[in-house]
Amino acid sequence: MKAKVIVIFGGVYSSLGKGIIASSIARILTEFGNKVSMLKFDPYLNVDPGTLSPLQHGEVFVTQDGGETDLDLGSYERFLGRKITKLSTVTSGRVFQEVIERERAGGYNGKTVQVIPHITNNVKSKITGIIDAENPDFLIIEVGGTVGDIESVPFVEALGQFRGEYGRNDVLYILCSPLIKLATSGELKTKPTQHAVREIGNMGIVPAMMVLRTDVVVDKNTIDKISMLCHIPVENVFISSDLPSIYYLPTELYKQNIHTQLYKYFGLTLNKKQTLTKWNRYISRIKKIKHHIKIAIVGKYIDLHDSYASLIESLRLASWEHDRHVSIEWVNSDGLEKHVNLKHIFRGCHGILVPGGFGGRGADGKVLAIKYARENNIPFLGICLGMQTATIEFARNVMGWTDANSAEFDPKSEYKLFNYIDGRMRLGEQGCSIVNKNSLAYKLYKTDLIFERHRHRFEFFNSYIPEFEKHGFLFSSFSNDKEKTVEIAEIPSHPFFIGVQFHPEFNSWPGKPDPVFDGFISAALNHERKKKHSLIKR
Repeated sequence: MKAKVIVIFGGVYSSLGKGIIASSIARILTEFGNKVSMLKFDPYLNVDPGTLSPLQHGEVFVTQDGGETDLDLGSYERFLGRKITKLSTVTSGRVFQEVIERERAGGYNGKTVQVIPHITNNVKSKITGIIDAENPDFLIIEVGGTVGDIESVPFVEALGQFRGEYGRNDVLYILCSPLIKLATSGELKTKPTQHAVREIGNMGIVPAMMVLRTDVVVDKNTIDKISMLCHIPVENVFISSDLPSIYYLPTELYKQNIHTQLYKYFGLTLNKKQTLTKWNRYISRIKKIKHHIKIAIVGKYIDLHDSYASLIESLRLASWEHDRHVSIEWVNSDGLEKHVNLKHIFRGCHGILVPGGFGGRGADGKVLAIKYARENNIPFLGICLGMQTATIEFARNVMGWTDANSAEFDPKSEYKLFNYIDGRMRLGEQGCSIVNKNSLAYKLYKTDLIFERHRHRFEFFNSYIPEFEKHGFLFSSFSNDKEKTVEIAEIPSHPFFIGVQFHPEFNSWPGKPDPVFDGFISAALNHERKKKHSLIKR
């Protein structure tokens, strides 16, 4: 079957949840036995989000092949339940860079290089490229930003051209737009959505379907009105309401028969075996959960929770496997100092997690939080920079190396435990060998070779290993290459204390959380039970 292409645009304003809508449609089609590929067009002129501040753009999601990408690709993977590659991400910056580099190399034979056809041809080549490489049944394309943004015009133009060239019956346009409720009158306003339809229509894009974002119940009259004024059949207008969990959306769209209308548009036949039974079973299990587990995340980007999007989802997915919802206590590492009452800050927390990051700001606060977790036997998980600061904390407070640090934070330190070793950033999925079968790492993974994703520059200086292990610190995993850099560090005498150099949050999917998160939540539950037992004895 020729790949069917679904393109999702956003109208009126950004942050509508287009990525979750695209992912939910992908989940439905995947449940039906289809192979689904995803592609994100981001209009910004950065080549990739790798140098963008997490506080501005959210987390940088890392693909298995080392792509630094938008956080929506994390949603794609979690809903698809499989790994994707950097073929699934395209920015305006990358498109323009490739065209300019080709022009500088004489690739256009002296022709005047213009947005049409050169930029638009490059965009279309990304679509055909992923279709050729992955041979999907469906390709879902999400166009970032908002209809009318000047940066997205080349993408919109290219997608208009693509439908005419690829096949009008093989490309479906969906517009995602908000229904805005006036606080004064409580009236739902449809005019912004009408304007969005006209705006995109002026650019040659005629949506065949619409998904309306709202936080209120939408009556039939409103849907009929939008259908009539936007020239979209009423059966092709769908509602994406605010839900307790993003994972409920595939079920909600399925209930509205979005799958029926998709198959009808493409002239495909639905059979009775194509259902959402497996996904609905997973969701119904989540809905029955009544109890919570409380985890503290100690980071420096907490003002924008999207900075830790995959981390949050990994905690949720792991907690659900233990019949718990996770409650997150956000702790700003910048605000942690020696005079701060850590007992008060971490009161009621059953585990402490220190995530990754770059730069020295907030590092000393992370060290204090780790010291508190270590000394009070609270389950601890350190990821990337969290693993590094855990090592620094142990050196300072157990080994007496008060000057211990990373070369990233203090190049003049006597004990530079972490150094910028080979002048490159380690990116993407790499093998890690677990060398000690009595370790916590082996207990969690149950194998001696694992594959996890990396994004870091500084690595542990292996000459310090013997001294650390004399004091009860264990390095249980190393990179599966000639460098043999440290991947996992732990404290065997602690109930659960582990730091990982990689990013396990990029490997958690519904029903299959990464083993590190599964073990962390299990340890947090044990800690909770011990605290309750201690209170009962008193």
